[in-house]
Amino acid sequence: MESLQDIIVANRGGRACGVYAVCSAHPVVLEAAMRQGVNDDRIVLIEATANQVNQFGGYSGLRPSGFPEFVGKIARKVGATEDRIVLGGDHLGPICWTAESADRAMARAHELIAAYARAGFGKIHLDTSMACGDDPDPLPERTVAGRAAELCLTAERAVRERCERSGILYVIGTEVPVAGGGSHGESRTVVTDAESAAATLEAHRAAFRAKGLQAAWERVIGLVVEPGVGFDNTSVSTYEPDAIAPLKALIGAVPNVVYEAHSTDYQTSESLSRLVRDHFAILKVGPQLTYAVRRALFALSYIEAELVPAGRRADLPSTCEKVMLQNPVHWRPYCSGRGPKARVSRRFGYSDRIRDYWNQPAIAAAVGKLLDNLAAVEIPLPLLEQHMPLQYEAVRDGALEPVPEKLVLEHVMRVTDRYARACQDDHPLVAPCTEPRP
Repeated sequence: MESLQDIIVANRGGRACGVYAVCSAHPVVLEAAMRQGVNDDRIVLIEATANQVNQFGGYSGLRPSGFPEFVGKIARKVGATEDRIVLGGDHLGPICWTAESADRAMARAHELIAAYARAGFGKIHLDTSMACGDDPDPLPERTVAGRAAELCLTAERAVRERCERSGILYVIGTEVPVAGGGSHGESRTVVTDAESAAATLEAHRAAFRAKGLQAAWERVIGLVVEPGVGFDNTSVSTYEPDAIAPLKALIGAVPNVVYEAHSTDYQTSESLSRLVRDHFAILKVGPQLTYAVRRALFALSYIEAELVPAGRRADLPSTCEKVMLQNPVHWRPYCSGRGPKARVSRRFGYSDRIRDYWNQPAIAAAVGKLLDNLAAVEIPLPLLEQHMPLQYEAVRDGALEPVPEKLVLEHVMRVTDRYARACQDDHPLVAPCTEPRP
C-alpha cells in the first residue's frame, strides 16, 4: 500500500495519481471514507480544521488529543488498520483568534500546533495568512512566512518530545476559496498568479532556513494555490485546465512539492481527474460529503412521512429548521434572502450549513428516532425508488440491504468513490515534473 509520500513522488514522476483529504468529523462520513480505503487498499487522509478541533474543543467538541481515538474507534468498526490512516491538520494558525492582538493570537496558534504534533497528526497545513487585531491587512508575505516557520519550529519541538525525530509532512500556502463555500454569488474564483506562488515558496523557504528548519523544509510536500474551483449555495466554479498553465510550469521546477486544491467539492469526475493530472495531487473535500449525509437523511424522512403515523415521526427537516433558526450564527453569512429563498439555502444549499448542527442534541435525537422508526418497518421498493433511486438500483441488484444506516452510508460512498477513482487514474501525465537542484 502506497504511503502519502509515495503518492506525491509518483504524481511528480509521471503517474496521474493523488489522494483526497476528507475534511470532516461526521462519523458517517469518516466510516464511508474508511470503507472506501479498505475496498481500494489505499490510505485514507482525514483532516481536522482549527475551527473544528482545537485545544478548547472547537465546534466538534474534540481536542487534538481526542481526535485520533475518535477516528480509531470508527476504524476498528470497519477493519481499517492504523497504517491505512493519515491524520492531517488544516488551516492551523491564528485563524480562530484573529480578533485578538497578533502576539496573543499567535500564542494560541503555538498551543494549537503543539497539541496537533503531540497527538500524532502526520500532515499539517501551516496557515498564517490571516491578519490579527493589530496587523496590517493584507499581511506582507515575509510576515506570513515568518509566522509559519515559527509554528513549524514549535511542531518539530513538540513531536520530538515523544519520539526521536519528526516525520510530519507540511503544506504551505494560503490562497484558497472561502472555507466551506462562499456566500451567494461568490462562487467564482481567481486562479493564483504563478509569480505570486513562486514568491510564497521562496519566502517560506527563506524563513525555514532562518529558523534552522532545513530538514523540515525537505518534508514540505504541498503548496496551496487557487486553481479556479469553488462554490456557493447555488453554483459551482468548474475547473478550467487551460487557466493554470503557468502554475503547471512552475511546479515542475520545484522539487518534491505538488499542489493542494481546497474546496474541490461538487466538481465533475472529469474535473477531479484532470486536477490530479495537472499536479493538484491533494484534493480537499468536506461539504459535499456532509451534503450527501443530509440528502440521504432527508430522503429517509420523506419515506418516514409515508410509513409512520404523524405523532411518532422524527420529522428531521423541521427539527433542523427550528434549531438553525434558534442559533443562526453558522448559516446566516452564507444564506441570502428572506422567506422561502433563505429556507431553501439553509436546507439544500451547496455550502451545507446544516453540517455545523448535527451535534445539537435535538437534531441528534431526531436522527436517531428517524433511523429507529424506519428500522421497525419494511420500506416498500416503490417508495425507495421514489426518494432514493440510486440506492433502489443497488437494492434491486442485490448489492445493498434496505437498512436505513446502510442506505445513508451507500449514498455518501458514491462521493468517496468518485474521488477515489480520480485519484487512482494511472494514465501517464503529459509531462512529469523535472527536479533541478534548488
